Amino acid sequence: MSIATMPRTLRLGDLEVATPVVLAPMAGVTNAAFRQLCAEQGAGLYVCEMITSRGLVQGDKTSLAMLTFAPNETFRSVQLYGVDPETIGRAVQILCADHGVDHVDLNFGCPVPKVTRKGGGAALPWKDVLLGEILTKAVAAAAPYGVPVTMKTRKGIDEDHLTYLDAGRIAEDTGCAAIALHGRTAVQHYSGRADWESIAELKSSVGIPVLGNGDIWEAADAIRMVEETGCDGVVVGRGCLGRPWLFRDLAAAFAGETVVGLPRLGEVAAVMRRHAELLAGIMGEERGCIEFRKHIAWYLKGFSAGKDVRSRLGMVSSFADLDDLLGRLDPDEPYPVGELGTPRGRQGTPKKVSVPDGWLDSRSISAPLDPIAEDATSGG
Repeated sequence: MSIATMPRTLRLGDLEVATPVVLAPMAGVTNAAFRQLCAEQGAGLYVCEMITSRGLVQGDKTSLAMLTFAPNETFRSVQLYGVDPETIGRAVQILCADHGVDHVDLNFGCPVPKVTRKGGGAALPWKDVLLGEILTKAVAAAAPYGVPVTMKTRKGIDEDHLTYLDAGRIAEDTGCAAIALHGRTAVQHYSGRADWESIAELKSSVGIPVLGNGDIWEAADAIRMVEETGCDGVVVGRGCLGRPWLFRDLAAAFAGETVVGLPRLGEVAAVMRRHAELLAGIMGEERGCIEFRKHIAWYLKGFSAGKDVRSRLGMVSSFADLDDLLGRLDPDEPYPVGELGTPRGRQGTPKKVSVPDGWLDSRSISAPLDPIAEDATSGG
């Protein structure tokens, strides 16, 4: 694929995103503050942290509190998790009617045990009829509002239980606007390398847009993924941890422009301060600074910031302390180029996937799923 044929925008139904880039939902990370920070850097679709459909339908305060959107979010995008078609349908209707959501994504990629052991997340596509019922209800609920519904999935539970091609067919048949594929199985979690060939295979088998996910650490990786797979856009997760300017680089790359040079430590410190400020705007100064602590190691990864400063930043609880410590960093220290193209965030090792008893014996549902068991966690 040449630069002339590279996708410049992403169309999901009637929604057109200026850059074919989607921020993957990550629990405890992609709140409104982080999404605003990313949106300040570049264009894209920024998806809210995953919300359980049952929590939304039951009016759970925690679920409703997550439905907070930044003023610069062009489109309100939410990812839902659930296992019950009726509940998901009602949740989608609530999102569209009561919260002005512009896009709904359904999570069928999460590999976390507390989700898969109840038949949710990456385990659910194995039950292909159930998957179709869920997508049908979601699309029908969103249709009166003109809201596109998409789904995210993985290759399958493991190499012996692959589901991504069936999922693509079902997504297309039920009217989904797109399907995103993380090129790993649930067993892999975040270990090893993502299989981009599976993304290419899915793209060649469906007529709806396909988004590729997995191992996009730099803007060049996104361009290479599109060139190699023919996918219509990319989903970025761990690659932007401590690097929200990745969206600036991605916007430039897809526009055929020169990617801006790497930030020096002083510029990184300014972004860190802005991130803490945005968190404080939602939670208050002390809580916002405490919440910011989890991001510090990601921002400073590879820099030679002293152990004492790093340690004290990990205990910061006020802007005064944060400003003092950031002021001790060398603003002229160049970006650690050795970190480019390397994994960020969790990696781990392959793990056995917890699924309900007898789940893999048949692709039909042999016992009712327990929708009460829905629980929010990070997207896959």
